[in-house]
Amino acid sequence: MAGVDAERIERAVLEILLAIGEDPSRPGLERTPQRVAEAYADFFGGLDVDPMIHLADTVPIGATEAGVPATSDAVILRDLSFRSVCEHHLLPFVGTAHIAYLPGDRVVGLGRIPAVVDTLARRPQLQERLAEEIADALQAGLDPKGVLVVLDAQHRCVTTRGARQERSSTVTIASRGTLAEPAARAEIIALIGSRTDA
Repeated sequence: MAGVDAERIERAVLEILLAIGEDPSRPGLERTPQRVAEAYADFFGGLDVDPMIHLADTVPIGATEAGVPATSDAVILRDLSFRSVCEHHLLPFVGTAHIAYLPGDRVVGLGRIPAVVDTLARRPQLQERLAEEIADALQAGLDPKGVLVVLDAQHRCVTTRGARQERSSTVTIASRGTLAEPAARAEIIALIGSRTDA
């Protein structure tokens, strides 16, 4: 498990089990430290990965038959599932990302954008920072005219502890370039919310 010290996590989990008054040797808990270490390797696997590697192979949009640079008004990816871990309580938050960008002269394969989201989500995070980091990566990697990131997630630290607001979700928005302008941002958000299914 690259990126995490599995043995150290196992020792820490063993201490937590003892600290809450459990018997770590009882059936059911014997392999819990190992399981948690394996889970953490997955949860935090983005710590040692540069999200920019996913944006390295951009493609020029090209030109029209008349020689005029071709443009796309917007590229929008809706309903990208993601999960992360809140850095305050180390509890998961799970949700949906909607990503839009206005290309400059280059685009990237559509599968690369979810990879950026996943890489940045697989770190101890705050949802607010995650939205900003995704926007910054897309801005730096694609040099688009504008970027908009909308994250909608449920936080287990809100739904399962404290006030236990089981149905609540949190929405965060980060925008760059022309999509930071209110009218342009509102138009893209409307498109994200629309459905053309018959």
